[in-house]
This record gives sequence, C-alpha cells and structure tokens, in this order.
Amino acid sequence: MAGVKAILARPWAYRLFQRAVGAARLRAVYVRRYVRPFPGARVLDIGCGPGDILDALPNTRYVGADLSPEYIREAQERYGARGEFVCRSVSDLVVEHAGSFDIVLANGVLHHLDDTEADSLLTVARQALRPGGRFVSFDGCYVPGQNPFARWMLDHDRGTHVRPREEYLRLAHARFPTVESFLHHRLLNIPYTHLVMVCTQG
Repeated sequence: MAGVKAILARPWAYRLFQRAVGAARLRAVYVRRYVRPFPGARVLDIGCGPGDILDALPNTRYVGADLSPEYIREAQERYGARGEFVCRSVSDLVVEHAGSFDIVLANGVLHHLDDTEADSLLTVARQALRPGGRFVSFDGCYVPGQNPFARWMLDHDRGTHVRPREEYLRLAHARFPTVESFLHHRLLNIPYTHLVMVCTQG
C-alpha cells in the first residue's frame, strides 16, 4: 500500500482516484448542506490540495493553502482565476489575516494530523474566523458496526490518524464551544464513512 499512497500524492493520480470513487458528489453535498457559502464570502481552505472544492463553490473570495508545491501548482493552473493559492504554513497566513474569513475549511485534513497538529489547525482556524464565522470539515471516521470494506479503506488511508467520532469531537470542542457533527456512509460510489463537523464560536 505504500506505493499506492506515494502515487496518490501526485495531483493527477489523486484526481483520477477521486473521479473513480465519485468525489464530485461528496463535494457537492458537503458544500450545499454544510459549507453553505454566500456570494462574496471570504473562504480559507486549509490543505486545499489541487483546489477541486472550487468545482462546487459559487462565487466566493477563496484562499487555498497547502504545503505541497505540486498541488498548489496544479490548483493555480486549473483555478487561478477563481482564487488565491499559497504554498505556505497556514499559521503564518493567519497572522496576516486574523479574523477576516467567513468560512474556514479543512476537507479531509484532520485524519492526516496527530492530536497536537490537529489542535494547532483548529486553533488557527478559530483565529482566522470573523465573529459568527464557521469552521467546516470532513474526514474518514471509525464507527461501530461499520461496513467491512469501509473500515478496510480507512485502515489503508494515506492519513494515519483516522479517529472514531468522539475523538474528532473532543479535539473540536477544545477550540470551539459549539460543534455539530453528521455521519454519512454513502457519499462516494464505494462504502466509506465520513464525519462532517460544523464548528462555531457560540
């Protein structure tokens, strides 16, 4: 599986895999039900990858940040006219733009981070938000009685910190007083369990 994970680090391979499993539907449902952007909303996407979320976003003022130069280059080539893409630490970015975003996203990011790293991300997300702003995320999630194939997929995910629901919630509640969570099992063409969290400052 290590070879497969290395291949998926390439933007073209990642996009091909996402297309095969039907990730466009996941993004559309996620944006419509949970992100709920309004025209002109200022959006920060932490770990934006190749920027595919923009296919589902309406007109927003979008900033995508990722530490992969390959992903940022791909995002700029495909979506450069629709947003700003930066290859830098999001904590450095937020120092310059604290309290200026309506929505902060972390799409499939937290399960790549250990607890300390995840707490840092959530801290930065809260700092980036305007009063009344929202942090929205989705990640793979372990649940009791899970479809065996879904569990196998999570066990072999590139992210090595897939958690049960209560662990994601514990992390989120440490930084946000209000956290809503939603489980989905068939947002993809294959069995896979996603946890969506919507976090606000109260």
